[in-house]
Amino acid sequence: MSVLFQKEGAVGILTIDRPQVHNCLNLETLLSLREWITSLCSDKEIRVVLVTGSGDKAFCTGADLKERRTLTPQQVEQYIRTIRDTFTELEKIPKPVIAAINGLALGGGTELALACDLRVMSESAQMGLTETSLGIIPGAGGTQRLPRLVGKGIAKELIFSARRILSDESLRIGLVNRVVPADHLMPAALSLAQQIAEQAPLALAQAKYAIDYGLEVDQATGLAMESHAYQLLIPTKDRLEGLEAFREKRKPVYRGE
Repeated sequence: MSVLFQKEGAVGILTIDRPQVHNCLNLETLLSLREWITSLCSDKEIRVVLVTGSGDKAFCTGADLKERRTLTPQQVEQYIRTIRDTFTELEKIPKPVIAAINGLALGGGTELALACDLRVMSESAQMGLTETSLGIIPGAGGTQRLPRLVGKGIAKELIFSARRILSDESLRIGLVNRVVPADHLMPAALSLAQQIAEQAPLALAQAKYAIDYGLEVDQATGLAMESHAYQLLIPTKDRLEGLEAFREKRKPVYRGE
């Protein structure tokens, strides 16, 4: 299997397992990743998803260029549609998704991280949208997600220059949320995931929806969306559990109901 899955409590961990080729994405790997994404969308036991790469050298280095050289132009178009749609489906999972960037995250690897909600990066890792150095542009969401995260000017500089950036710059420009020593990466990412998993899952889904879709509209429309998302939570058992736990000075037990 090119994508591994394991559970740590309420956290589901997806690992791209092709370390011998720096966890690059051939079509088989993309299709496997897509299957797991579909499964996790409806898995109520999993409240947070963690995405990482196998080994300590690479998170994901994007498309498998050896495979790419064997494809016809039509097959390349199919591949691009598949990777773009797969990352969009990952982005739309109704639960938080965290990228644990353990090494090189280049091209489609950075785009994979951008499709996640949060990014925790190893001090020794590197990121970059390097496509223009290969005569192409980011085709799996990079031209859209990067400027929304770091601003248009910085995104243009990074995409136009195709340069790699280190962890300190990634943190400074807001590309990642946290930078930790390499040997602390998975414990740090898991700790963050478990902290999030303790919160009410229906509330997390609605918060994600309100933020993601609210950013695409004017503020008045976004506020209306936020209000609607809030109203959906009023009749839930989890909301009542939160109030009861607060009154009883105990930790709430949320069931996603």
